[in-house]
Amino acid sequence: MANRSNIAVGRARGRLRVPTVLPLVVLWFLGGLLLAFIVVPLVNMAARQTWQSLGAVARQAEVRNAIWLSLEMAATTAGIAVILGTPLAVFLARSRSRFKVVVEALVYLPLAVPHTVAGIALLLVFGKQGIFGLAAAPLGLQFFSTRAGIIVAMLFVSVPFMVTSARLGFEAVDPQLEKAARTLGESPFGVFRRVTLPLALGGILTGAVLTYARSISEIGSVVILAYYPLTAPVEIYNLFLQFGLGPSSAMAVIFLAITLSTFLVLRYLINTLLPSARS
Repeated sequence: MANRSNIAVGRARGRLRVPTVLPLVVLWFLGGLLLAFIVVPLVNMAARQTWQSLGAVARQAEVRNAIWLSLEMAATTAGIAVILGTPLAVFLARSRSRFKVVVEALVYLPLAVPHTVAGIALLLVFGKQGIFGLAAAPLGLQFFSTRAGIIVAMLFVSVPFMVTSARLGFEAVDPQLEKAARTLGESPFGVFRRVTLPLALGGILTGAVLTYARSISEIGSVVILAYYPLTAPVEIYNLFLQFGLGPSSAMAVIFLAITLSTFLVLRYLINTLLPSARS
């Protein structure tokens, strides 16, 4: 009887392992498919390059200037997004206004707008005959075919990442800590500066990095609003139209390596200095 009982228990345990392990196998398989979908095209593109082809493209002044311009404009856009997006993130995180849902929908709107459509909309506003374009002209500021236009285009498509990440950072701050600071005589602004902002800094910096990463890859709205000076994505597209896959894929690999490196360095610095920013 004891042996039969042990056999029955063993069979029951075997039956329990199957449904427990099977979902994990399915999850790993599906996750692996997605990772392969992301990695394989990029690795394949890099594997097709030679040091000679990469060197030939890298020696071109136009390529170096375009890559540097993209890095510079993306970093500038990220800084502007921090300044403009942080107050809006505080509102979304703390406000109980009935208009909060509307504001939130407007913040997410650029994610649903095709980037060529965004470029046309921005051109109608910031172009030479646009409302902001006409107003800025007497000040010597022009958005068409200028760096200012590149920043405007990058900011439009990337600011949702900044606001969303910063909002999560502010929502993660324990209200009890803020109340404790108030009971100790700290002013509302002092609480925000000394308690809330430092605790939410991880979310803000993460949003800045995501904004940088999204901005540096933008092409659709940049082409329509600014086009010149050429950013790296625009230069890659021009090389593809003029010379085909060879030079364009070589520059794409160089640009991908540089942007990926800067992104990983920034993420590492944030995760090292601010452990709360890990995600």
